[in-house]
Amino acid sequence: MFENFIYFDKVNDDRELLPMMSLEEEVNEEMSDGELPELLPVLALKNTVLFPGIIIPITIGRDKSIKAIQHAYANEKLLAVLSQKNMNVENPDQEDLYETGTVAKILKLFKMPDGTTTTILQGKARFALETITSDEPYMEGKVTTLQYIPAADELKFTALISSIRDIAGQIIKLSPNIPSEASVMLNNIKSDVFLLDFIASNLALQIEEKQYLLELSNLSEKANKILHHMKGEMQILMLKDEIETKVRGDIEKQQRDYFLNQQLKTIQQELGQSPHQDELREFEERADKKKWSKEVRTAFDKELNKVKRINPQMAEYSVVLNYLELMLDLPWNEFTRDNFNLKKVKEVLDKDHYGLEEVKERIMEHLAVLKLKGDMKAPILCLVGPPGVGKTSLGRSVANALKRKFVRMSLGGLHDESEIRGHRKTYIGAMPGRIIQSLRKAKSSNPVFILDEIDKVGKDFRGDPSSALLEVLDPEQNSTFHDNYLELEYDLSKVMFIATANSLASIQPALLDRMEIIQISGYSTEEKIEIAKRHLIPIQRKEHGLTAKLVTLREPTLKAIIQKYTRESGVRSLNRRLAGVMRHAAKQIALEEAEKVTVLAKDLHEILGPARFDKDLYSEIRVPGVAVGLAWTSVGGDILFIEASLSPGSGKVTLTGNLGDVMKESATTALSFIKAHGEALGIDPKKFSDTDIHVHVPEGAIPKDGPSAGITMLAALTSIFTDQVVKPFLAMSGEITLRGKVLPVGGIKEKVLAAKRAGMKQIILCAENERHVQEIKKEYIEGLDFIYVKRMEEVLKHALRSES
Repeated sequence: MFENFIYFDKVNDDRELLPMMSLEEEVNEEMSDGELPELLPVLALKNTVLFPGIIIPITIGRDKSIKAIQHAYANEKLLAVLSQKNMNVENPDQEDLYETGTVAKILKLFKMPDGTTTTILQGKARFALETITSDEPYMEGKVTTLQYIPAADELKFTALISSIRDIAGQIIKLSPNIPSEASVMLNNIKSDVFLLDFIASNLALQIEEKQYLLELSNLSEKANKILHHMKGEMQILMLKDEIETKVRGDIEKQQRDYFLNQQLKTIQQELGQSPHQDELREFEERADKKKWSKEVRTAFDKELNKVKRINPQMAEYSVVLNYLELMLDLPWNEFTRDNFNLKKVKEVLDKDHYGLEEVKERIMEHLAVLKLKGDMKAPILCLVGPPGVGKTSLGRSVANALKRKFVRMSLGGLHDESEIRGHRKTYIGAMPGRIIQSLRKAKSSNPVFILDEIDKVGKDFRGDPSSALLEVLDPEQNSTFHDNYLELEYDLSKVMFIATANSLASIQPALLDRMEIIQISGYSTEEKIEIAKRHLIPIQRKEHGLTAKLVTLREPTLKAIIQKYTRESGVRSLNRRLAGVMRHAAKQIALEEAEKVTVLAKDLHEILGPARFDKDLYSEIRVPGVAVGLAWTSVGGDILFIEASLSPGSGKVTLTGNLGDVMKESATTALSFIKAHGEALGIDPKKFSDTDIHVHVPEGAIPKDGPSAGITMLAALTSIFTDQVVKPFLAMSGEITLRGKVLPVGGIKEKVLAAKRAGMKQIILCAENERHVQEIKKEYIEGLDFIYVKRMEEVLKHALRSES
């Protein structure tokens, strides 16, 4: 507020230099019209407002202003001073000036050495401009003096003035640029009106706000307005002082801490003690026990010597210290001893997981070679299968069987390549990649390392993590894995990497080529019953505080839960349903409603609610144009109805049911084959051109694609054209060609088990798929009759029957 009122600073173009106040002579705040000449020269000021009693020096720049000053100085030395509304106007007229101003007396007029004219003005009284009477050679106008309206409540006005004086004193104390003598000067102002004008002049306000204060005639209103502005300025100064005090305190604390640390360091050196030296000495002792190669030891010694020369207070000290600690924590050439008791390993794997024979066999083969040879690179396996079949838990089971450490790293949603390779240690907050971090935690260089959800690795501007994994998963390269933070080669060749994925479609080919793919198909109902008996029920009993004597679930009950309350390839949903059954049993026993609970199939409606899925999806078809196909989904196999109908038209083909391009092409191929062999099939050629064909696959909300519905499309279309019904309880799956061949398809186990669940009795497959059927346990497919075909004509021969 008062920062500048003591000092002068020369400003051109009729601007205020800085306000001063007059203490030597009494200011006449209520000059009457009789004391003024009839006309007064008008002086326009830029960027300032002159208040009564205030003395300001100004430098005159405009010709009209110089002439007005000279004329006034030669006569009564009085001027009418008005502020400009717009400071950019160089030649203002009456519209450019405020109507209220201050009559000023010229105290001094002199020429400066640089040729400019400077004058010192003192405000005498407020006036209102009536009119500008002359514009040349200078502005001259007729004015009327303005009088202040006294406060209606003298006591309240006195309190206001007292508050203004107090806040002004506080502002002077808080402002470092205002000398303490300003308080004395403020106390010497006896006139309340002059005090208000003086403070208004020194407030840090815009020109419009100062002009508003000048125009106020009511002293109470003026005092209230000034007090409001002062309080705002006071708050800013207090906040500024608080910030400066906090910053000053923080700096002083840092200086104090540094000083005390230096003293402590000196004392410790005098006593022969130093925590930093002790830490480095401990590092050296640990390094002597490590099984390092010559290159690693050389790198460690180099970094250790560097850290000894760095001041512990510097940021680089902690960076190098963290790096040395990582080198010491990593298990260089430290391995756990494998369990070569192959029978015991087989027992552990069988105990933990039911089925999954191919994976177990591959682990056993690796151990057998390792036992005979003594040393070999670990295999890199990729387990591919639907969710919930035990891919991840199998990794932990393998680690337990081999007596190795277990590490799991989830790759789902990973976008940053640095998560694999790490950051360069020069960056602030740098850290090694998750491969090195995991080995550091495992404290072993040959753990079983699960790379979970490798098919869900992302890719964006931060890099491609799947490309970084190429080095990790290549047996020829991972013996010299390079982490950006470690900057040394680390041997990963003894690590048994097991990747898991739900689908191979999103894994890049180069990465896929480095892994040994093992397909894990979904479980059959019989397998799920065994898994529930051996693993899920004992776990759920334990988690709910129950024992085998307290709760019993028989096989028919388990079968009903699996078929009516779950539809999945794995057993996660089954586990949740069993948890619901156990909660119900626990509640009955806790409420003493029963001593022990035996859950029967008929009780499931009360415990788990209505059945969610219907086992008997298939019912006998008695109309032409409907065939049953087999589909593979992420949660296992399913049966698929394909419906065809004919209507009078022009040969237009309509395909509905949310079909993908490959499935649409299968329908087109089937129709082309039927047209080409129409005569042999007994179909009138005109029927193709005079009839519209509509093929629909129900459950239109679910996207469907793939070539395996080819023979089903063929059977449905031939059925509607020949008016022959497809045999009941018959399902089929196979790809077709225009030459009439039937090609093999995938997902046979899931599809066959789905057909069995739906109550189908016969299945038509490509002859080349016979080997896949033989891989399924015979007890799972008991009651199913398989028909293997090579040609599309064979499909029609076995699939269609005449409607009688």
